[in-house]
Amino acid sequence: MRINQWSDQLPVAVFVLPDEAPLHQAFAKSALGVFPYQLRQTWDRQVFSGTGQAPLQVANEAEMVQRVRQTPGAIGYVGQPLSLPGIKVVEVK
Repeated sequence: MRINQWSDQLPVAVFVLPDEAPLHQAFAKSALGVFPYQLRQTWDRQVFSGTGQAPLQVANEAEMVQRVRQTPGAIGYVGQPLSLPGIKVVEVK
């Protein structure tokens, strides 16, 4: 939420699962240190103030992989590490 372009000037496209998805809840709590509702409030505040853009919501992990793979500058998360061409994996512990 702090940057809107990568160092190579490519726009950042953020993909997330629905707020009620167990993986989204676990990711928000463990990786980001916030509850999903707090994350949603922050996004909403930025969108309504015109200072940010809401992430793009996908239905499931398969769609997450597909959209991240097809969108230059995209970032998202999945439950299990992948090894696919066109996707750079960063493991969060």
